[in-house]
Amino acid sequence: MLPTNLDMDVLRSFVTGVDLGGFAKAATRLGRSPSAVSLQLRKLEDQVGRPLFRKQGRGLTLTEAGETLLGYARRLLDLNDTALAALRVPALSGDVRVGLPQDFAETHFPTVLARFARAHPGVRIEARVERNAELRAAFEAGDLDLVLLWREDNGLSRGETVIDLPMVWVGPHDGYRHEPGQALPLVAFDAPCLFRRAALAALDEGGIPWRTSFSSPSLTGLWAAVAAGLGVTVRTPHGLPPALSPLDPTAAGLPKLPCLSLSLLSAGSSNPTAEHLTTVLRESFAGGAIQLERGDLTEDGSVIQRPPSL
Repeated sequence: MLPTNLDMDVLRSFVTGVDLGGFAKAATRLGRSPSAVSLQLRKLEDQVGRPLFRKQGRGLTLTEAGETLLGYARRLLDLNDTALAALRVPALSGDVRVGLPQDFAETHFPTVLARFARAHPGVRIEARVERNAELRAAFEAGDLDLVLLWREDNGLSRGETVIDLPMVWVGPHDGYRHEPGQALPLVAFDAPCLFRRAALAALDEGGIPWRTSFSSPSLTGLWAAVAAGLGVTVRTPHGLPPALSPLDPTAAGLPKLPCLSLSLLSAGSSNPTAEHLTTVLRESFAGGAIQLERGDLTEDGSVIQRPPSL
């Protein structure tokens, strides 16, 4: 009996649908029709001989076989993309210095940087993880070749916007409800901080008193303080620890928050290695680098909340 070969295009549709929170979105991202993606998924289930999805409420969730295949599919696609990158791009060498916000230091971007390093073993990557103000200063001083920055509305922003993310109130899994008239315990970085500024502007506009209950230069410190019940904080939904969840502002008695853009800045074409890594980072966003947190897949492409156990 001949071995079965998994189709890379089918695996990419499968992984993209899971990452984006819906296969209608995957179809749009990949330039296919929803019916074509549905046929691909049925083909994939036929190939592995086991169902990959099961009904849950109004949507779908991965079966145990689906969860297992997802891990292998990511590795196969990573190897495929690394091989193509190594063969299609001229040999690169030298140093490239990258700046990242703390929000992305433990999620998708270490994987992207590691894949780039494997494809180009002659390149030395130096990654610097800092707050927005420190990253901007380092980039403007010439200490970084490319940097991801939260876009500021002060006329000084430049670079290309790679994604817009909502800002959300973040609290523990068991929820939070602000009592009217009480000062909101706020967990935040010290100023200057875009998230702190947005939180205070929304609270002041809503007439909600507040107090700083915990401050730290480390995002890990903020997460620990919120998980311990010291207060709530403001970030994007990306990369939240398992112990924390975005809060529904209406249910929590908190004001709504705006969106925030992430910009990619490059020092220019003088460093071809940095230019290629800039392209790789840009394409990683277009390929679904920022994933929905705890989202289930619905048949019409919308997202419903997944139970914390998943």
